[in-house]
Amino acid sequence: MLQTECRSLNIRGKALLPIVQGGMGVGISAHRLAGSVARQDALGTISSVDLRRHHADLMAQTGKSRDKELIDRANLIALDREIKAARVLAEGKGMIAVNIMRAVAEYAAYVRQSCESGADAVVVGAGLPLDLPELTADHPQVALIPILSDVRGISLVLKKWMRKNRLPDAIVIENPRHAAGHLGASRLEDVNDPHFAFSVVIEGTLELFRQLGIERERIPLIAAGGVNSHDTVRELFAMGAAAIQLGTAFAVTAEGDAQPAFKKVLAQAKPEDIVTFMSVAGLPARAVRTPWLANYLDKEAKLQKKAGQKPCTVGFDCLQQCGLRDGIGKAGQFCIDTQLAFALNGDIKRGLFFRGSEPLPFGSEIRSVVELIRYLLSGVRPPLPEPSAA
Repeated sequence: MLQTECRSLNIRGKALLPIVQGGMGVGISAHRLAGSVARQDALGTISSVDLRRHHADLMAQTGKSRDKELIDRANLIALDREIKAARVLAEGKGMIAVNIMRAVAEYAAYVRQSCESGADAVVVGAGLPLDLPELTADHPQVALIPILSDVRGISLVLKKWMRKNRLPDAIVIENPRHAAGHLGASRLEDVNDPHFAFSVVIEGTLELFRQLGIERERIPLIAAGGVNSHDTVRELFAMGAAAIQLGTAFAVTAEGDAQPAFKKVLAQAKPEDIVTFMSVAGLPARAVRTPWLANYLDKEAKLQKKAGQKPCTVGFDCLQQCGLRDGIGKAGQFCIDTQLAFALNGDIKRGLFFRGSEPLPFGSEIRSVVELIRYLLSGVRPPLPEPSAA
């Protein structure tokens, strides 16, 4: 375990390092990354989306199938395996969370499986998880952590949950201006809105706690999006954040579950390579402009104009609402599962590579989970790698 004099993140009576590894799919944060982070006494997160792709036997059964029930069942088996493997790797330290998008069709099934398989926490973003207390009622020991982006969303969740005699065990405040993947704004033009600024949302949330009679320490606030240095961490702590969450910086660590080519795309991306666009989920998203994405964006307006209902191209209807399948002209017009699966396998030409907007803590270097956490909490950078022999 890393030794630090830094504050602790306290969730359900457990003291953790104030570092949360964000959930990244398809398959980018699976058991190896989540378990490695938890082993350092931090909070590691498995992304629940389409985890069968990490299991050759499950892909042999479902890779060419269009049977929704078969694919859904395989993904629940994979989720169970990943949670248990992460717990073994963590050696009883830290916490293992599962990130579940509210926007996916099997949201409720993923929540139940996560609890049954021994996850310490369930983290839900991409929508308001108003029903999460009911879904987890049989597992009161599991921490519930919503991902929200503004005070209005936080207020809605708190008031709804309070009527059910439940409070979040922590809240991730994700700033859409900097975050990767699906963003907590409803429109592209809202992504940079000042009301999403950490200073505004943290201050407003603490005032909301006061109005609702919630003790400030009862619900830790976890700041996510654009965190890439020890100085940024200190600034967020000074604002009132109890911890910080990072996605992209953990995705490119040596322990990250993706292929080396995936990590290279994220680590070597320049600011001008990173673009924000509309996902098929109907939310803005941020990724690296790889050949597939550049080609898609060139055709996006034409594809949106021609949008019309059609069968799911992969047969298991992964999203509750899909712009391609449902013919929603304002949303993206591509199969997100297919493109993210290409990225997981390191297919640079065809993959969709989600990434945050800010430079990474170690630039283009691939470093370890331990080195990343140590730098964020202490400001101590690891020594430069030895030059290779000529």
